[in-house]
Amino acid sequence: MLATDICGGEEQSEQVDFATQIRPILSDNCFFCHGPDASHREGGLRLDQAEEAFSEGDSGETAIVPGKPDQSELLLRILSDDPDLRMPKHESGKQLEPGEVALIKRWIEEGASWDDHWAYQSPQKRILPRIVNHDWSLNHVDRYIGSRLEKESLVPAEDADFITLVRRLHLDLTGLPPEPEVVEAFVRDSHPNRYEHLVDRLLASPQFGERMAMYWLDLVRYADTVGYHGDQDHNISPFRDYVITSFNDNLPFDQFTREQLAGDLLAERKPSDRKENIRRQIASGYNRLLQTSHEGGVQKKEYLAIYAADRIRNVSGVWMGATMGCCQCHDHKFDPFTMRDFYSMAAFFSDIDEEKTFAGSNTVPTKREPEMFVFTDSESEKLDAIQQRRKTLSSQPEENKDLIAQLDKQQKAIEGQARRTMITVAVEPRIVRILPRGNWLDDSGVLVEPAVPQFMGAIETDGRRADRLDLANWLTNPENGCGLLTSRVFVNRLWYLFFGRGLARQLDDFGGQGVPPSHAELLDHLALDFVEANWDIKQTVRTLVLSRAYRLSSRSKTPQQEDPENIFLARQNRSRFAAETIRDAALAISGLLQEQRGGDSVKPYQPPGYYRHLNFPERTYHADADDRQWRRGLYVHWQRQFLHPMLRAFDAPQREECTAERSQSNTPSAALVLLNDPTFIEAARVFAERILREGGSTDDARLAFAFQRAVSRKPDTIEMGFLRDLLRQTRQEYRRHPEAAEKLCQIGLHANNDDCDPIDLAAWTTVARGILNMHETITRN
Repeated sequence: MLATDICGGEEQSEQVDFATQIRPILSDNCFFCHGPDASHREGGLRLDQAEEAFSEGDSGETAIVPGKPDQSELLLRILSDDPDLRMPKHESGKQLEPGEVALIKRWIEEGASWDDHWAYQSPQKRILPRIVNHDWSLNHVDRYIGSRLEKESLVPAEDADFITLVRRLHLDLTGLPPEPEVVEAFVRDSHPNRYEHLVDRLLASPQFGERMAMYWLDLVRYADTVGYHGDQDHNISPFRDYVITSFNDNLPFDQFTREQLAGDLLAERKPSDRKENIRRQIASGYNRLLQTSHEGGVQKKEYLAIYAADRIRNVSGVWMGATMGCCQCHDHKFDPFTMRDFYSMAAFFSDIDEEKTFAGSNTVPTKREPEMFVFTDSESEKLDAIQQRRKTLSSQPEENKDLIAQLDKQQKAIEGQARRTMITVAVEPRIVRILPRGNWLDDSGVLVEPAVPQFMGAIETDGRRADRLDLANWLTNPENGCGLLTSRVFVNRLWYLFFGRGLARQLDDFGGQGVPPSHAELLDHLALDFVEANWDIKQTVRTLVLSRAYRLSSRSKTPQQEDPENIFLARQNRSRFAAETIRDAALAISGLLQEQRGGDSVKPYQPPGYYRHLNFPERTYHADADDRQWRRGLYVHWQRQFLHPMLRAFDAPQREECTAERSQSNTPSAALVLLNDPTFIEAARVFAERILREGGSTDDARLAFAFQRAVSRKPDTIEMGFLRDLLRQTRQEYRRHPEAAEKLCQIGLHANNDDCDPIDLAAWTTVARGILNMHETITRN
C-alpha cells in the first residue's frame, strides 16, 4: 500500500495527515451541517475550525478530544448503532467507509493535529528533497517527483523516444503536430542542448500564444454571442487577439490580470503611449464577456443581479480557484466565504456601465455599447494623417469645407472597415446591498462597499472607495493580498496543460470540496518561483517542459495497479487532443491550414438548418467561401447556444461559465464527425492530392509518407499491411462505382480540376480519411 493515500485510505506506517486525509472526509460528510454556514448549522457544532471542534458543544459533549477517541463525540456518533444518533444522518445519503472511520480514530489517537486549509496557508519554500538517483533529476521539479516516487517504491518510466518527445512538445506548446522534417532534424542533431533549443524556439513561435489563448478563453468564457434569449452576435474578437498577443509577448501575469479587470482605469490613471492605452482598453473587454439578454421585457434590476453573480463566479474561479457563486443565497457550506463577501466582491464591479447593455437590440450583431473601433497599424496611420490634415484646414473652415467633407468621408470609410470591440467604461458606482436568499426583489439587505473576503484580509485605500484596480492588485499581491493563492491556482493549471492533470486534481475548486495536492511542496515551490520571476509565464512553462518528469514515456514501467491514476507521476499521461487541435491537426497534415493571425471570427462548414431554432432575429448560417475556412479552431465563431457541431462533439464548452478542465467523452458522434464533417472530408482529399504529388512513385512510399505526416513516424509491418489492404479494396470499390469517385473529387472549395485519375484520387482520399481517423493522430502521448 502507498505510504500516503491522499484519498483517505489507512496506512499504519506514518502519522495521519489532517490536511490530505482527515479534512477531505469531514468536508465531504460533515461540513454541510457543521461547517461555515451559520444559518444552517446544526447542534451548534462547527467542525471546520479547531477551536470549536475541540470545545464543548451545545449538548455538553466535545466532538474531538485529542488522544481519546472513546471520549470524542464525533467518533462515537459515527460508530453509533442508534439511527437517531448516528452521523452522518441517514437522510443525508452519506456514509463513511470503514477505512475512513479507522483513519479518524487513528488521527484522534495520535493527538488530532490540525492545520488550516492548505490553499489558504502561505506557501513556504523548503530545502529540496534528496533523492537516491541523482542522475535522474534535471531540475527542482524532478527532485520533488523523484523523492516521492522513491518513497512510494515506484519506478519511473523510461524517457520518451525522440519522435514522441518532439511531437509532444509541438502539441503542448503550439497546438499543432510537427512537420516530419522537424522531427527528422531533431533525431539527427547531435548537439547536447538540442532539446533546450527546440523548447526555446517553440516558446518564441507565434503559435504558442494561440495555444495558450485556447485555454484562457475557456477560463474567462469568451464567446462571439451574448448567450441568453436570441444569442445574438456581439463585437469582442479583438479581446481574443489581445490574449494571443499577451501570451506571445510574455506579458507578466500580474499585468495581464490588471489589464483585464481594470484596463480602463489603468489607461485613465497611468496613461502610456497610445498603443498601450488601446491595448488596455481592449483588455477591459473581459468585464463584458458575461452572458447578457437583449429581450425587450428584461427586468433591469433582475439582470443586474444576474450579471453581478456571473462576474463573481468567474473572477473567483479564474484567479482564486474558489466557488464563491455558492454564496449568492447563503454562506458557503464548505469554505469560509459569506454572503457579505459575495456582495462586497460584486461591489467592485458596480461602476461598470450597464445601462447601454440594456439598450441592445435584436440585430446581428447586437448593440452592446460602450464599444471602440480597433484599427490596424495602416488604418491608424491613415487616420492620423486625416486628423493632421483636418487641423491644417480648420483655420479656414468655410473655404475648405469641401476638403473637410472629403476627409470626413475618408474617415468614415476607414471606420466602416474597422472592427469594433466592447470595452469597459467606469461610471458612478451603483448601490449594492446583500440580497436575502439571493432575491433581487428584496431590498431589506444591508448596503456593502467593495471589499475582499473578510477571512483573507482587507485592501488598504486610505479611506477612498476601493475599485477594480485595487482588486486586481490585491489578487496579484503576494504580501498584502492573495497573490500566492492566485499563483498556486495558475501554476497548477499550467501543470495540467503539460502533464494532463493538476497537482491539485480539481482545477476549479481549491476549497474544502476540492482535492488536496498530491505534491503540495512542489506546488508551493512553483508558485513562489512564479512570483519571484515577476510572473513570467514562459519561464515557468520552460521549467516544466525541461524537467525529466515531463520527458517520461506514457508507458509505465511499474504495474499500473500500484498507481492506476498516475497520481505520483511515474509516467506521462496520454490525452485526446482538444476539439480545436483535432481540427487544426487535420488541416495542418493536409496542407490546408491558413496561418493568418487575428481578425474576425471565421465560419467553417456547418450542417444546414442547424440554426433553425435561433430567433430574434432568425438566422441562416453562411460558411466562409474563401481560405478563412481553413483557419485554426481558435478563430471559429463561438455561438453559445448552438456551438459548432464539430467542437461540441469533442467536448468544447459553450463558455457560459469558467471551464478549467474540459470533459472527455468517447461517443459515436465524435467518430462520425471525423468521418463525415465536410472539413475533414475536404482535408482528406487535399491530403490525398499531396500524397500523390509529394509521396513518391510507389504505393508503399506514398503510404509511408502519409502515415509519417500524420503521426510523425513510419508505419510498422502490421500497419502497412492494413493500409495496403484499405487502398486495394477502395480502388476496387471505386472502379465499380466511378460516379462516386467523381463526386468525391468535386466536394468543397478545393474541388480537384487536375488531370489525375479520379478513381485513384478517391481511393487515396479514403486512405487519408482512415489515417486522419486513427487514435494516434488525435492523441498526445
